[in-house]
Formats: sequence, C-alpha cells, structure tokens
Amino acid sequence: MGLLEAIILSVLAASTPLLLAAAGELVAERAGVLNLGLEGLMIMGAACGFAGAHFTGSVIVGALAGIVAGMFMSAIFAGLALGLAVNQVAAGLAQTIFGIGLSGLIGAGFVGERIEPAPHLYLPVLTDLPLVGKIVFGQDGFVYASIALVVGIWWFLYRTRAGLILRAVGENHASAHALGYPVLRIRALAVLFGGACAGLGGAYLPLAYTPFFIPGMTAGRGWIALALVVFGSWLPSRVAAGAYLFGAVTILQLHAQAMSLPIPSQFMSSLPYLATVLVLIAISRRRGLAGSVAPASLGLAFVPDR
Repeated sequence: MGLLEAIILSVLAASTPLLLAAAGELVAERAGVLNLGLEGLMIMGAACGFAGAHFTGSVIVGALAGIVAGMFMSAIFAGLALGLAVNQVAAGLAQTIFGIGLSGLIGAGFVGERIEPAPHLYLPVLTDLPLVGKIVFGQDGFVYASIALVVGIWWFLYRTRAGLILRAVGENHASAHALGYPVLRIRALAVLFGGACAGLGGAYLPLAYTPFFIPGMTAGRGWIALALVVFGSWLPSRVAAGAYLFGAVTILQLHAQAMSLPIPSQFMSSLPYLATVLVLIAISRRRGLAGSVAPASLGLAFVPDR
C-alpha cells in the first residue's frame, strides 16, 4: 500500500506541469492558433517563478511571476503571429529559442540556490486516511489548480456562449469575422491564457517539484504538452488523461529501473509517443473515432479585409 501510494503521488507530481501547459495550449488551439513555443514559455515561467519566490519567500508570488512571464512571452508571439500575420510555426520556434536563452540569463544567478517548496494541504483525519488520504487531501495547490483548470476549460468551451464563439473562430475565422466577432482579439486572449498556463506549469517545477532552478529544467516538457493536445484530440478530458499517462510512464520507468526489471527504459519512454502516433493514424482514417478533430483554421493566419 505504501509503495502504491508513493507511485500515485509521484505520478500526480510529474503530470501536473504537463497538464497545466497542455490545458492552456488546448484553448489557444481551439481558437485556431498553433503555438510551438511552449518549451520557451515553461522555462521562462520556471526561471521567473523561482526568482520571485527567492526574493520574496512566497510561493504565491513565484507562481504569479511565472504566469506574468508566460503572458509576456505569449504577448510577443501574439504580436508576431496575429498582429503581423507571421507564420505561426516559425514564430513559435523562435519563441522557444528566445525563451531558453533568456531564462538561462535570468536564472544564472540562482543556480545552486534553494527555496522552501510549496506546502501541501493537511486536513486532520482526512489526510491521515490510508492510501486515499495524501492522494486526495494532501496535495499542493498546483495539483488542485490543474484539475480545477481542466474542469473550468471544459465548462467554458461547451457550456458558455463565449466558449462557443471561441470554437467558431477556430473552425472558420472568416465566417466568424463576417458575423461581427473580433477574431484577432479572441485569439490574442486565448494565446495570453495559454501563455499564463504554460508559465504556471513551468513555475511548478522549481516551486513544488524540485525546490531549485537549473537551466533547461523543463527537459522537453513543453513539447510533450504540445503532443498531449493532439493525443487528446482537442478535448479537455482526454488531454488530462494523456497528461497522467505521460506522467505515469515517466515515474514507472524509474521504478522499473530501481527494481531491475528487464524492460529497457528507452522503450518505456517511447510508449506515450507511440500511442500518440497511433491516435493520429486512427483520427486520419476515421474522423469520427476520436469524437473530435483539429480545428479547421488551426495555424492559419487571419488578415481582416476591413
């Protein structure tokens, strides 16, 4: 029971930054914007989040600093991809390179420093329950925020008029513009929201996952978050399931190595990506199989005619 509890807690911790970043990117892509710069957004969130917490001693300030950093970077991307109608793929890749370099400059003075990690919830009696206690009632605020974020995004997209408009913009921006909806403004807000989520996901790493900062500590999590949106076929619930799957594989391969199981770690690491390829093949062959496909206007630049 103790081992099972430890594994589940580790999976939740490893999955949280992926879920935060992927949930934000889901909203941006539903609006028709493909932002490949999640890796740069997350590492900037990590650097600025650690800096904020280091100077103030507050995890909340650190989280806010990560959110602001993600929004700042995504605002630059929005100015290029939306304001100037630059190719979104090129702008996203440039953002990743810029973010990795700038985060290294910002975080250079913090390498080797440590902070107090985010506290975990403790409710008398409830947190002490066997197995479910720490899993349900003993997480840090980031874990609960990630779950609430997914639920909130699902409600927004499928239960509100604003969510319907956002999805319409992602499906056909020309028709949405003809109906009088501000396509560029909607997409800019979606991009800023995605940047805030990615920055928070990056800030989670030094604020809760490991209480220190090292350059490149995101280790490709931004790219995994991008894959999760496709893996989840642009549906919040499936994106969440994919995030926990990626987190589980990451943790289970460590436990497999610790127990000396005859399973190559490289094979364990490749399983989520193999599953993503299979899902893509299934979607392309039978569009109704996954229940959802990519927004029709995803990645296409929009230039209003008036």
